Order: sequence, then structure tokens, then C-alpha cells
Amino acid sequence: MPVNLSRDLKHKQDGFGAERNIHEYEEGFRVARDAVAENEDSDDRMVSVLYYDLVTDFYEYGWGRSFHFAPRVPGESFEASLVRHERYLARVLGLEPGMVVADVGCGVGGPLMEIARYSGARIVGVNSNAYQLARARERTVEAGLTHLVEFLQCDFLNVDAADESFDAVYDIEATCHAPDKLSIYSEIFRLLKPGGRFGGYQYCLTDRFDANDPQHLRIKADIQLGGSLFVIDDTHTVDQALRSVGFEVLEVRDLSIQNGPSIPWYQPLIGSGLSLTGFRRSRIGRWVTRNSLRSLEALHIAPQGSARVAATLDLCAEALAEAGRLGIFTPMYLVHARKPA
Repeated sequence: MPVNLSRDLKHKQDGFGAERNIHEYEEGFRVARDAVAENEDSDDRMVSVLYYDLVTDFYEYGWGRSFHFAPRVPGESFEASLVRHERYLARVLGLEPGMVVADVGCGVGGPLMEIARYSGARIVGVNSNAYQLARARERTVEAGLTHLVEFLQCDFLNVDAADESFDAVYDIEATCHAPDKLSIYSEIFRLLKPGGRFGGYQYCLTDRFDANDPQHLRIKADIQLGGSLFVIDDTHTVDQALRSVGFEVLEVRDLSIQNGPSIPWYQPLIGSGLSLTGFRRSRIGRWVTRNSLRSLEALHIAPQGSARVAATLDLCAEALAEAGRLGIFTPMYLVHARKPA
């Protein structure tokens, strides 16, 4: 129920001001996005931290602890598809006991804990957001995984670790928050041991995206604002960036293109299934949440501005669904690359 969400927002931190913070985020995002576009200095890191302070509780309320999309087959639950997607990446990278692996942009640790449990590798979660890391550390203890999991609070463009510290590095829909791919891929390259592998699921525009189509541009802008994305690169830019920093590219593939019967990755944003969490993710569920929060704000139960945060996320969700339907965007462009030995 939205009442539970409002309670989480109330108790998150003293003085949480959603109304002030969402205004500050939207203004800061536009300034940072324009600065990135002009290749100028920007305060993109602080904008991203503010964004996740605002949206983390909303994400967990509607999506769970794994903030990503996944391919899905008929008869498979939403939750099972997320786990399969995470385990697939672990298999691609050959993760196994004894390896030390970095998860860059680990969120609240949902995928990280699943991959640690599944592979037996030691995973180091990298995240600059203190609120998310507090949640991740608490859940790691609850899951009994402290022997396999640890966290670093730092910018993933400047990770507090020595050169060649990791056997493998991965990200799941996280490096899209970097201002450019060369910077983040260069840092990942630095962190890897010779012969180490990088893999991840990237947000990308597809070849169907038309930069001269006003509808496509509107959709892209809504995804950027609602997702705190300063840029959304196309697949060719991602491929070139990997090679430019020195990676040997082993495989790139859009996993949203499935062979055989499948459920589109964006279907949860429209509505599917009969579960309570499935309803929350759906179009009508988001409408109920947004309007309930407005009522709870009037009763001083939810922080002022909560409904506006929900509206911004709903704008992004609608744009993502439309982008998926048109085939102009994918959240699961698989990259698999190796640092030369």
C-alpha cells in the first residue's frame, strides 16, 4: 500500500524534503546534462546521489531489490526472470569461488547478493550513495553473506582500489549514469587484472532511433530526466568506447531480441500478473500510488513532494514502455570484454 511507502519516506532520514529535493534534482539534472553535452565540467555525481536519495524507496516499493529489467519467457515470473538474468551474467564472466569481483553501481545489493550466492565469488559493491549502501550492508548481514560481500562508498569513476585489483568487473544497468563511456570503461580497465573480464547490461539507443524524429527525442528526454541519465549512447558508441580504452571485445548482443516466445522487457511497466508487486509496477498501479500520495500529503502522512517524485518516475516508465514498443531503446545490451593479458 502507498501508506507503507509513505512511512518509509517519513522514516528514511530526519528532514527529508521531497518537495525541495525533487526541485533541486530537476534543476541540477538539466544543468549537468547540458554541461555534459557541451563537454564542460558538471556536478553530475551530486545530481546522481540526490536522485537515488529520492527514488530508492520508490524503486524498492514497486520493483524489489534488483533495479533492472530482464528477458522473460511465458510462464516465468518477473522475480525469476531477474534472477536468471543475474545468473546468466555470472556464467558469461565465469565467476567462481576464489575470484574477487567488482559490482560497479551496486544499488541496494540485490543482484550482488544473488551473484555472490550463486557463484561463490567474493563481490565488492561500489556505490556513491550512502542511503543505498546502508540498506545493502544491512541486508548482507541478514542474508549471512558477509564472508562473500563487502562495499566501497566512492564514485565509480574514481574507485578507491589499486590498479589490477579485480579478476572481473560487472555492471547491471549502472554505467549508463556515467557522463561518458570512455571515462567509466577506462576506470574499469584500470581495476581489472590482465586477462580479467568485464561484462554488463547497458542502456542503449538502437539503430531504429531517429534523432530527427520529435517523438523519439521526447521519449529519450523523458527517460533521461526520470532516470537521471545525462546521455544515452547508441550501441556503436559503446562498442567503440570499449575498444578505445584497450578492451578486446568478446561479445556484444541485444538481449531484448529473443528467439522463440518471449515477454517484452517493458511489459511489467504496462501491467502483467496478479501479484501485489506486479500491480504496483503497472500503469494503473503507478496511477494509484501517485494519487494516493497526493492524498497522504494533504493529510501530512507523506512528505510534501512525494507525489511529484512518483510523477517523474511515472513519466520515465511511460517513456521506457513506449521506447520498447517502438524498438528504439534497449536496457540489456550485453557487453563482454577482456583486458589483454
